[in-house]
Amino acid sequence: MTQTAQSRGLCAYCEREMTRGGMNRHLRACDQRALVMEDADGKAGKIVPLVHLQVRDAWTGRYWINLEVDGSAALRELDDYLRAIWLECCGHLSRFSVGRWGQDEIPTSTKMGRVFRPGAELTHTYDFGSATVTRVKVVEVREGTRTTGRPIALMARNAPLACHCQECGRPAASLCLECSNTGRRGTLCDEHAAAHPHEDCGAPVELVNSPRLGMCVYTGPAEPPY
Repeated sequence: MTQTAQSRGLCAYCEREMTRGGMNRHLRACDQRALVMEDADGKAGKIVPLVHLQVRDAWTGRYWINLEVDGSAALRELDDYLRAIWLECCGHLSRFSVGRWGQDEIPTSTKMGRVFRPGAELTHTYDFGSATVTRVKVVEVREGTRTTGRPIALMARNAPLACHCQECGRPAASLCLECSNTGRRGTLCDEHAAAHPHEDCGAPVELVNSPRLGMCVYTGPAEPPY
């Protein structure tokens, strides 16, 4: 499925829309986020390192999320979160590594604060056959109280990508895997998807907001786990 335009997303605090790069800058200065942090810091709670991460798909950068993670929590919490919001289809293996694929693996028992230092970037790979690879980059680190009862807070996410039917140009809601794998766009509106099964790949699948779309048997849900 060919995509060229830069994706945009909404800030979870103030709902301002911007690009991936703009979101990093915005979250540092967002007044609504500042109020949430101030409220959390004013309550009784453990002071922990809190790491602002931007996670993006490695190939296009059009799928991305901004997270704040508790540095005292284990890396497996992030693995579970990425599986839930983007990746899980068949219980495949996954791994974090330093730099590109093939470099040193980092155990998921490792505390996130030990690896997510300013400027650090890790690679996360899900499924070593039909791999979905993401880059996990540290934007900044602060000390404070978690803003939610969970170790990971979703701060922003790309909006669902706008796709158009390859047959008529209307908004698309499905993807034909066979068309997509053989060089065509593969995206279809409801009308054309209804009459567009292929014997080898089956009926078109729903378009979901995930870089795992069209890989293995992934069909979503592509929703935050909390």
